[in-house]
This record gives sequence, C-alpha cells and structure tokens, in this order.
Amino acid sequence: MTDPIFPGTPETPPTPARSTSEASGWERATLEKLAFAALAEQKATRRWKTFVRLSWLVFFIAVAWIGLNRAAPTTDKSTAHTAVVEIKGEIASGADAGAEFVVAAMRSAFEDEGAQAVVLLINSPGGSPVQAGIINDEIRRLKVLHKKPVYAVVEETCASAAYYIAVAADAIYVDKASIVGSIGVLMDGFGFTGLMDKLGVERRLMTAGENKGFLDPFSPQSDTQRAFAQNMLNQIHTQFIDAVKAGRGKRLKETPETFSGLFWSGQQAIEMGLADHLGNLDYVAREVVKAEELIDYTRRENVAERLAKRFGAAIGEGSVRALKSIPALR
Repeated sequence: MTDPIFPGTPETPPTPARSTSEASGWERATLEKLAFAALAEQKATRRWKTFVRLSWLVFFIAVAWIGLNRAAPTTDKSTAHTAVVEIKGEIASGADAGAEFVVAAMRSAFEDEGAQAVVLLINSPGGSPVQAGIINDEIRRLKVLHKKPVYAVVEETCASAAYYIAVAADAIYVDKASIVGSIGVLMDGFGFTGLMDKLGVERRLMTAGENKGFLDPFSPQSDTQRAFAQNMLNQIHTQFIDAVKAGRGKRLKETPETFSGLFWSGQQAIEMGLADHLGNLDYVAREVVKAEELIDYTRRENVAERLAKRFGAAIGEGSVRALKSIPALR
C-alpha cells in the first residue's frame, strides 16, 4: 500500500520485539556494572580514610619533632659574642614581642657565659603597658643578677610601650630619623548612642552592677564613669613616667612636652635626653660591646606551635558553640 500524499513511498516495516533472553541479559549486565561501581566506590572511600589518618599521624609527628627541635642559639659558650633579642611589632600577650617570649629570650642570653652584653633590637609602635612593665622589671633584675650591660638599639620606631621597655637599658642607640617617645596612655572606642536614637534602635543590655557596661559603645557614658576611666589612665601614665625617670635619671632633660604623648626623631630624642647616641646594631656590637659576633636569642612562635593552636581551636569549636547559649560573664 502506498502513501496517498507521496505515491510510491513504501510503508515502514514494524520493529521486531526483543526476546525475553535478550532483556534478561541486558538487566544482568547493568546489575553487574552497578555492583562493580559500588565496590570501586567502597575501595576509594577506604583509601581516602587511610590517607586522612596517615596525614594526621604525619602532622602530629611533625609537630612533636619541630617542637622538640626548636631552633636555639648554637654557639660555644666560651666564644665572646653580643646577644641579640628582637622586640618587633605589637607588644601584646601571645605576640612575638610579648613578655612570655621576650623574657625567656633575655634569660637565655644573660645565662650564656659567652654573651658579653645583651642588645634589645627594637622596632615597635607600642602595645600593652602590662607586658612592657613585666619586661622592664625583668631587665632590671637580670642586669643586677648577671652583671651584664643591656643596650637598646632602635630601628624605625620605639614608641609608647616599646619606649617603656627601652628605658630599662643602660643606653639607648637610635638612628637620626627613628621615631622615639609617645610617653602616654590611651583608651579608645566608639559611641553610637546618637545614631541609634536617629535610627530608632533600642539597646537592650542587662548587667548586674551599675557600672558593669560603662564601656559599651551602644550605651551612654556618665560623667562619673568618664572620670573613673580618666583617673585609671592617669595612674598608668604616672607609672610610665616613673619608669622613664628611673631609667634615664639625670640624662633626661624634662620639658612640659616630655610626657605629653608627643614623639620625636632620633636626633631630637638625643637632645632631650630620651636617647643617648646614634648607632645601629653592628656599631654597638663592634664599638661598644667589643664583640662583633651576633647571636640571636629571639624566641618566636614556630610553625608547629601555630598549627597546634589551630588544631586545638578546631577541637574546641564544638564546645564553644555549645556554650554560646549560656550568658557570658566578663
């Protein structure tokens, strides 16, 4: 029979139906492929778990090895040298320039029989007065205990808490363009009460104790609270001033601006008695200490310690999340 529209076109023959044996063979092949794929996935999962476990094992071995083999100054104690302790960056608890690391480094330097003097190599804008006070006290104690001189060498900056530390040295050496001084104390923050009123935002702060939240930036500050904070700053400033006067003694040429929080160039600092001489680290070792060999005693947080802290933080994250629902007491 031909198509009525296209005469002569043959009809399409019907597709023969598949046999039952062919259908079952196709299903069997598909099931085998799925089974083999599942086995392959299980093997890959086991390999990945083994890799992860081995990686953690290698990590812990590396942490232990680096921690036990922490870099330390290696020199013959009979060899005369100049001991160097760096104080760089922010002076804060847990930082490389914090009391924990600086004090440990200084003790090692003073106890080394070959160290003819200890040089504090300073490049810091300041930081915590507490950390600086601890270091200042320890410098004075170690000088008396070991009968060794201490010199401070300033690179770019020795301001605020960094200068608090430097005044404990027997002499301070600076570059003519160094920044020195900033003998003052500050407490900074922001207040958003006016903006919140304009936006119609209500601050809901609950405290036990009428002054517990007086540093909260979203709450108004009373005159009494402001006076209290100012009195505390003045007290810490007085402690700073006393440390400067004790360290500099008669070399200090005090003016009304000396303790105002201003800072000066190295050349000006020498003229004001805040520093003693121009000179860098090599100059002090060669011309003052008379021991050109430099040994760095600086303690720093190594890679293993950083990784260990991060791992510890990750472990404790779940506990922290659980405690977030509990009101904090600060």
